Amino acid sequence: MQKLYFSLFLTLFCFGAGQAGNPDRQGEAGAYELLMDPWARTAGLHSMSTSLVRGVESMNLNVAGMARINKLDFGFGSTQYLQGTGINLSSAAVCAKVGKKSVMGLSLMAVDFGEIDITTAGQPEGTGGTYSPSFFNLAFSYAHEFENKVSVGLLFRAVSESLANVSAFGFAIDAGIQYVTGEQDNFKFGISLRNIGSPMTYRGEALSIQRPSPNGGSYDITVDQRGASFELPSMLNIGASYDILFLEKHRFTVLGNFTSNSFSRDNLGGGAEYAFDERFVLRAAYKAELNVADPIQKPLYTGLSAGGSVTFPLSKTEKNTKISVDYAYRASKVWSGTHNVSVRIAL
Repeated sequence: MQKLYFSLFLTLFCFGAGQAGNPDRQGEAGAYELLMDPWARTAGLHSMSTSLVRGVESMNLNVAGMARINKLDFGFGSTQYLQGTGINLSSAAVCAKVGKKSVMGLSLMAVDFGEIDITTAGQPEGTGGTYSPSFFNLAFSYAHEFENKVSVGLLFRAVSESLANVSAFGFAIDAGIQYVTGEQDNFKFGISLRNIGSPMTYRGEALSIQRPSPNGGSYDITVDQRGASFELPSMLNIGASYDILFLEKHRFTVLGNFTSNSFSRDNLGGGAEYAFDERFVLRAAYKAELNVADPIQKPLYTGLSAGGSVTFPLSKTEKNTKISVDYAYRASKVWSGTHNVSVRIAL
């Protein structure tokens, strides 16, 4: 049965790899909030910790890592996305053991755009009113660990985008696998396939317009326009990492990650993480888009990211009961970068 699960996941990943990286489809996707990372631990490594992510953060990168928790894991995150734009992300997630080897999780992420001025063709400076889009996604996930070496996971996500009089709704599926080996489980490998789902289409009263009667009558008729559908930003992540353990309480981890995007250029990067007694952690990474010659077409982020974590024990007898405070910063070529702060509690 374990070999069957493993084969099914490899088949799924190969299918995802075959669909990714098509240059003719670049820029055609929507719902890009699915690519925003609301968690500081993974953001500090520029969302490249496919092989080593654990707990609630796994639901936004590689759901298979959710299986490697103790009993219960929950967290909250707040992000200033591209400081200066007024966009903020809020996230909350929880996952819990179900039996000895299985874990179920629930996560929610919302995007706050603030109050945006309403403008019209006749009043380009604003009508005096404001509006605020509502973007959020809700995910339910399941992960299972086999013999402490291989873990797999599957996630179902509902995606909602709406204004006062128009909205779009869709579903997405994520799948992931992680493999751990080595004398001290210090080599890790991970693959995740994300955002495979249904196209989304905007519908609502905003797409209804008044037109004169085609028969020359004195009344107008209401015509409903059809909104164009758009795909979700699917992607395939492949990553590996290696832990160098020394002087009992010290750990130095190096990692690499490749991302194949269906609707943008592929990414390649690496990073490092240093931990003292797993209580004080520093991390940094660099990620670059491939085949970018024109400086104008370079990505919004410069590729640099950094962050840290501080962990405090909550019990003198239970070493796995702890609380962590995490921070991350990602530099951008415009605005003032993205700041992440999150809190994670493990029981």
